[in-house]
Amino acid sequence: MASEFKKKAFWRAVIAEFLAMIFFVFISIGAALGLHFPVQDKANETVSRSQDIVKVSLAFGLAIATMAQSVGHISGAHLNPAVTVGCLLSCQISILKAIMYIIAQCLGAVVATAILSGITSNVENNTLGLNGLSTGVTAGQGLGVEIMVTFQLVLCVVAVTDKRRHDISGSIPLAIGLSVALGHLIAIDYTGCGMNPARSFGMAVVTKNFQYHWIFWVGPMIGGAAAALIYDFILAPRTSDLTDRVKVWTSGQLEEYELDGDDNPRMEMKPK
Repeated sequence: MASEFKKKAFWRAVIAEFLAMIFFVFISIGAALGLHFPVQDKANETVSRSQDIVKVSLAFGLAIATMAQSVGHISGAHLNPAVTVGCLLSCQISILKAIMYIIAQCLGAVVATAILSGITSNVENNTLGLNGLSTGVTAGQGLGVEIMVTFQLVLCVVAVTDKRRHDISGSIPLAIGLSVALGHLIAIDYTGCGMNPARSFGMAVVTKNFQYHWIFWVGPMIGGAAAALIYDFILAPRTSDLTDRVKVWTSGQLEEYELDGDDNPRMEMKPK
């Protein structure tokens, strides 16, 4: 781990996650908060725009796709602690890099939310995109929703970034962005969609509201971990033993991790 910590590429990747997270949260949450600015109607009365779930979902998906295309070759563009945990369990990154990524993602989300707080300071009852349970939705139901939407996201990530596949000819960032948009289309009405724990953390810190916040960590982490393990051990099992996996977790040297006798390492979330 110490050798990886000293590499410039390691720190470039961490910084990329931090910066990309700032822009991702700013774009996606900014699109949602923009709906709350009052506008003048023909009678010169101020009215608020109604929530547009499709617009917000597309903003999240396109923001992820754009950032993945921009920094995917540097850090893998995880931009989500649940994705990072999934990549860790599927042996794409080391434990040290996973920890640093999650810290960078959370800090980036806090910075972006603070910027949005200043920009939208005149919005009444501004929650800054804080996740929460909709009326009538229980904690258990909200947890289930978060597990399911994050499961499909991480399953998409580990599947489209599998180096053994030669059938993918489209855009990997776009595929992942569409998965993010799909998750939001499903979950916004239930929980506001907290499939990204770092994003939820940023809102909770700035608003100082951590009610039901545990749901938006436990749910995505369970969903992400389950997706990675099911893909690696059931859907597309690998022949590498535990020693090879531990080697990646401790050293992060992907070139030493051979899959199914193939000399090509598993790649991170990089666009083709």
